[in-house]
Amino acid sequence: MGVRSWFRKEWFLLALVGAVALASAWPDLGRSGGLLRLEVVSNWGVALVFFLTGLGLSAAALRDGALKWKVHVLVQLSTYALFPLLWWGFSALFGRWLPTDLALGFAYLCALPSTISSSVAMTVLAKGNVPAAIFNASVSSLLGIVLTPLLVALMGGTSGATLPFGEAVWKLTQLLLLPLVAGQLLRPLLLGFYMKHKSRITLIDRWVIILLVLSAFSDSVASGLWRDHGAELLVKAALGAAFFLAAVIVLSRLAARAMKLSVEDEIAAVFCGSKKTLASGVPMAKLLFGAHPAVGVIVLPIMFYHQLQLILCSWLAQRYAARVRGT
Repeated sequence: MGVRSWFRKEWFLLALVGAVALASAWPDLGRSGGLLRLEVVSNWGVALVFFLTGLGLSAAALRDGALKWKVHVLVQLSTYALFPLLWWGFSALFGRWLPTDLALGFAYLCALPSTISSSVAMTVLAKGNVPAAIFNASVSSLLGIVLTPLLVALMGGTSGATLPFGEAVWKLTQLLLLPLVAGQLLRPLLLGFYMKHKSRITLIDRWVIILLVLSAFSDSVASGLWRDHGAELLVKAALGAAFFLAAVIVLSRLAARAMKLSVEDEIAAVFCGSKKTLASGVPMAKLLFGAHPAVGVIVLPIMFYHQLQLILCSWLAQRYAARVRGT
């Protein structure tokens, strides 16, 4: 792979790193009240992302995947029970060495829903049960509107760091659920336009995430992020993210085999149950922790987790795909 091809493939990762670097060098550009006024455009960008998500969801595919109840149980328990349990163990073992804001970031990572796009893409690559993956990733996103702020409140233990639960759910409903439902309702009218311009439309959520990362880190740098923490913070965030990813993949595979799922169903369960969404995670962090001075630290674990899950799950998908299907 040539350098140009690598840059084209990895441009999103490079843009995220660039956003962090730009925020570190020039925090007044992206901070609240700064030159770009990103706090004004962020809510509209989040709503647009979820409108387009609703526009792209196929109701037929959701119906096809709805009958695999064992897969649903495993995926949702992995996402909203296994991750929090691992967090409590992780916090008990390593919490004393973690900055408070980074510990909250790991709690937030473990409370997030699954991601739709890469869960389905990895399931396709691995020759798994794609309808079940679409159904579970979509249901996980909807459950996250209520369960994510609830779990953050239970695990975070940070008075005043997050919105009150009811207010958080209402705000997430307004900016995530309602646009998604609107996209579904308008799908019959706009599907042709969406499919024609899909390659361009899929870039929108990436750029919204980049702007939100720039905004979050600009606020944190302006509040003393790098003054109070150094490179050690990045190392701890990366190692913690790797721990959670490896643990959940191993445990979900063992659970799938204990439940005697087919290989196709195991693939869907492992990829949907181990994934965490960066596309929803950064916008939700801005909503839940918008007033928190260290929101840039809070989103560090999901940023590292996102890249690690793409690398490890791509390798795992290729291993699955090389097996004889159905064995």
